[in-house]
Amino acid sequence: MRKFLKSILPKSILNKYRDFRKAERNKKNDKLFLGDDVFCPICTSSFKVFGTFGLTKRKNAKCYTCGSLERHRLIFLYLNEKTKFFNHSKKNLRLLHFAPEKMFYTIFSNDDSINYTPCDLYPEKYQYNGTAKISKVDITKIPFEDESFDFILCNHVLEHIPDDTLAMTELFRVMAKDGDGIFQVPIDYSRSVTYEDWSITTPEEREKVFGQYDHVRWYGRDYKDKLMKAGFQVNEIDYPSTFSSDDVFKFGLMKSEKIYHVKK
Repeated sequence: MRKFLKSILPKSILNKYRDFRKAERNKKNDKLFLGDDVFCPICTSSFKVFGTFGLTKRKNAKCYTCGSLERHRLIFLYLNEKTKFFNHSKKNLRLLHFAPEKMFYTIFSNDDSINYTPCDLYPEKYQYNGTAKISKVDITKIPFEDESFDFILCNHVLEHIPDDTLAMTELFRVMAKDGDGIFQVPIDYSRSVTYEDWSITTPEEREKVFGQYDHVRWYGRDYKDKLMKAGFQVNEIDYPSTFSSDDVFKFGLMKSEKIYHVKK
């Protein structure tokens, strides 16, 4: 039908219709984009509201410019305001970054004071065309010497790893003495104990039970204990609670997400 109408209608009418549709789209976008009610601290963009994102359709979640989600903005704010990460005393901070998110990759790879090692088990997924090569690394068998890194960022990775205990042990091994890390995972705080069921193997079943097709567990409140058993000192920080409700909305944060700042 669409092809038929195009074949019989004059071009002038078709052009007017296209202009009308474009104007309607622009009106819709203006309602979303124009405004400064929310602010992304990573790319410094402002909007009326962040985009909706996720299987459960979280509102005010995704930055239209850099693609950051609630957890990325929370980490960035914490690193910038509560640590010396961006104002460190080391000439070349040795940073290991698993599953490097583009918004962080761009910042870290362009910081001359950071000796940056982004990595993933499947580096071919990341087509960033940046200066820092993304290395192929199995988190359960990290190919670096003991105490090789001053800081490790591991954000929403461990829930994908069958042997997360071995992964935590490896992270501890390659972290330098007095080193730091941020190890975030999705946590169901209604659970006292992490839930695993190895009979659940299909993507459909895993999405239904664990919230995502490639997750293998739901972490519970014992996540901190798991990290401590690997040797880490763990600061479990309810960082969103330090913000006003207005700022939680402004930065697009999740009130329930805590920061797991580990030290060796």
